[in-house]
Amino acid sequence: MTETGKEKNAQERPRIIWAPWRIAYIKHTDKEPGCIFCRKPAEDNDAENYIVFRGETAFIMLNRYPYNNGHLLLAPYRHTGRLADLDAEESAELMRLLQLSQQVLEEEMSPQGFNIGMNLGRTAGAGIEDHLHFHVVPRWSGDTNFMPVCGQTKVVSEGLAETWSYLQAAFKRKMK
Repeated sequence: MTETGKEKNAQERPRIIWAPWRIAYIKHTDKEPGCIFCRKPAEDNDAENYIVFRGETAFIMLNRYPYNNGHLLLAPYRHTGRLADLDAEESAELMRLLQLSQQVLEEEMSPQGFNIGMNLGRTAGAGIEDHLHFHVVPRWSGDTNFMPVCGQTKVVSEGLAETWSYLQAAFKRKMK
């Protein structure tokens, strides 16, 4: 069976994806000064900053530009870019928060796997290299498909405010 010119043209035509929530990111051209991992927990607006949990030496927040729904960032309050600079209390709490994050995400989002780690240094992929932070990314079968490969587009199917709302409540319940 041969394709007609019309059929071939229809297959090559770009598809339109509506993502009106992205306009806030597109229009946000002026970068806020300072370190987000220092500035955001110092503010008193966890919902706006997507902070889902505050510990003694570290905290958990949603990634504003996630790879997947539920993409969490865990960081110490203290500003440091070196893993070796963490004291024993910070190290222990970050490990507890990594475990807690995995448990909460499993219970609330039922992922089939996780990517958990950190990028240390610009060359290793750190977007914020002077304040270390862990990434906890829940994964599902099929969450990486043709969209990022062919369309340079990643689809995140839930708004951050909705995700924050139920994850923040779940962290609260877990810590009672």
